Amino acid sequence: MDFLYEKVMRPWFFRMDSERAHEVGVTMMSTLGRISPLCRAMEAWHRLPANRFKPVKAFGLEFPNTVGLAAGFDKHATAWPGAAAMGFGHVEIGTVTALAQPGNPQPRVFRFPESEAVINRMGFNNHGAEAVAARLAKQAPRGKRRIPLGVNIGKSKATALDAAVDDYLRSFELLAGYADYLVLNVSSPNTPGLRELQDAKRLRELLGAVAAANAARGADRRPLLLKIAPDLNYRQIDEVLGVIDEFGFDGIIATNTTLARPGPFAAVDEAGGLSGAPLRRHSTEVINYISRATLGKLPIIGVGGITDAASAGEKLDAGATLVQLYTGMIYRGPFFAAVLAKGMADRHRK
Repeated sequence: MDFLYEKVMRPWFFRMDSERAHEVGVTMMSTLGRISPLCRAMEAWHRLPANRFKPVKAFGLEFPNTVGLAAGFDKHATAWPGAAAMGFGHVEIGTVTALAQPGNPQPRVFRFPESEAVINRMGFNNHGAEAVAARLAKQAPRGKRRIPLGVNIGKSKATALDAAVDDYLRSFELLAGYADYLVLNVSSPNTPGLRELQDAKRLRELLGAVAAANAARGADRRPLLLKIAPDLNYRQIDEVLGVIDEFGFDGIIATNTTLARPGPFAAVDEAGGLSGAPLRRHSTEVINYISRATLGKLPIIGVGGITDAASAGEKLDAGATLVQLYTGMIYRGPFFAAVLAKGMADRHRK
């Protein structure tokens, strides 16, 4: 299957515009998700043997393997029902905003095959929280899903920074009932001003408000995670961790895409967040710092530069409980998650 993708499918995808190839990939996963017998058969084929491997437990949920699909692929909640069939142990949709928005002007996604990297400036293009909630209401409900579903929410571009809290709360209210866990994205570089929400004062206001809304759900509260940028310095990370602890958030996702332009990317004149192999080392360093700073008590989902079992394994070794990928799938194929999950499974043998 890897050979087929490398020699046939990837050249076909790479002849397309990057965003068009993404749309085709989403359509293919969406179609797969509607063919239930095929989904169940493929899921069974990729499932780790229950008599040899135990599920991964984190923030009150159980994951059949360590590998998840990161936010950014399924922005509209149309494709995720097919994710388990492709070997993923969880999937995160979004980023979803309170208001529907088209995102930034095209072109806005650029591949760099020689570096196994992508630069994107999508800008949270999505159908809006109300439409996504209506779609989720028609899909498999909590408790009957094959794998956990995370919902990643962010600030609408049209919403002023001072009104960001209400914007996030609107998305939370619409989507919390459908999520197995929720992620507050304050780290995309493609929405003006968004990363300012990582500053301690603004972050405290945001996390405090969402935590209070979550607590008001009583026994029906959802695990809450925060997704941070790789471009924070260690002092800023300490401040973020302090706010997470203050409001009892359940975990952290490290990291989003970077504005840095290391090595050959110094000469690349494209705005947006860089993902893929060039982010591998630094995202792992951030994971390791967070793990040490929290004495390993804060669950971490590690993201950034996962292209093989070694790069995924080093994130687990650095302190991550789970990993997510997206760019790696572009270069390694639709069943990369299944291959990776089997490679990581020995770490969780019974």
